[in-house]
Amino acid sequence: MIRYGDEVASIARELRDPGDLEILLDRAESARVVMIGEATHGTHEFYAWRSALTRRLIEERGFSFVAVEGDWPDCQRVDAAVRGGPGAPDDPRSALVRYDRWPTWMWANEELVDFTRWLHGLNRSRPPDDRVGFHGLDVYSLWQSMREILTWLREHDPDLVPVALDAYRCFEPFDEDPDAYGWATQFVNATCEDKIVAMLAELRGRDFGVFQNATVVAGAENYYRMMVRGGPEAWNGRDRHMDETLDRLLTRYGPGSKAVVWAHNTHIGDARATDQADRGELTLGQLARDRYGWDEVLLVGMASYRGSVVAGPQWGDPMEVMAVPPARSGSLEEILHLTAPRDALFVFPAGERPELLTTVLPHRAIGVVYRAERERWANYAPTVLGDRYDAFLWFDESHGLRPLHTLRVNAHEPETYPSGV
Repeated sequence: MIRYGDEVASIARELRDPGDLEILLDRAESARVVMIGEATHGTHEFYAWRSALTRRLIEERGFSFVAVEGDWPDCQRVDAAVRGGPGAPDDPRSALVRYDRWPTWMWANEELVDFTRWLHGLNRSRPPDDRVGFHGLDVYSLWQSMREILTWLREHDPDLVPVALDAYRCFEPFDEDPDAYGWATQFVNATCEDKIVAMLAELRGRDFGVFQNATVVAGAENYYRMMVRGGPEAWNGRDRHMDETLDRLLTRYGPGSKAVVWAHNTHIGDARATDQADRGELTLGQLARDRYGWDEVLLVGMASYRGSVVAGPQWGDPMEVMAVPPARSGSLEEILHLTAPRDALFVFPAGERPELLTTVLPHRAIGVVYRAERERWANYAPTVLGDRYDAFLWFDESHGLRPLHTLRVNAHEPETYPSGV
């Protein structure tokens, strides 16, 4: 690991305050899309620095909106709050606290309250058609999106209620259980795909928000149907949906518009630089590079060596503050722990690159479910750092974020867990 010391020193820049991000903003000058990742879905430093970078991109580089790995309907409430307008709450916190689908902490947290309050204040000084938006890219809100469609149609276009109601009733027998729907499509002729296609055709060209909810329903239906079959199709369908939503948003915002995207490293990183490609998976970052060109897309990853994180021990379990043990031996995280500043920024050179950026190294990923006892054999993806990202934020020690909802604390010391060494 020490052999990387000189090259890490040559490209690492100590990260102390947002002013140290200047070199990264210069790199983003020509980008239409900047994607900012995170190695977990529950780390304060990742959220806080992602917000700091985004603020500067909006204020100094003219970025038009933020698009996140979140549900469209929930994020539309936040969008209304940060843009202002008739009936919008004065404090975006009231919109964020309404995130009630597990994992709530991903967006219902104090770190996002801080960012959205700042965005709300910025937008108040701008004319309505120049305000910065906040949008969701994901596919999970099938039933919520169906209800949003019906509510809008009943008020604005009642003649189209029957086609939407037909699709909604197709899902009713599954009691809002996506697993039940997915498995039913494998054993009986229970698919609602044709009804969703019919609804999409009718809603095309209508209100942007209602059509986007319809595409969410279509994406979710496909995702849950593919999920029970196994293989990469469900993952790929989800990332393609996020890519297509991002492109629709850029088109809607108009020529010259620019987007900041927030998602996990496993979505914003290029799959071709990891073992995801071996499994047939593609990613949002890869699709963006292919759609807009490598020169117009900037992919920024993040990582930390040890600390704590908010996650659940199993899917749907109460969230906890969990200890994150020191990264395992030979990993990218251990190398940076031994050679990099405590907090650092890496902007990768375009020409000849050091070995750190071209070598395959294990790189840790923690999702909304985390079990630290699996560190010896899970949670790491073989990664060529310089191909997966264009830049990287590093934090030697990180801490769990601050959820808005009730949090369970399970604060074991990191040393009580296997370190992987």
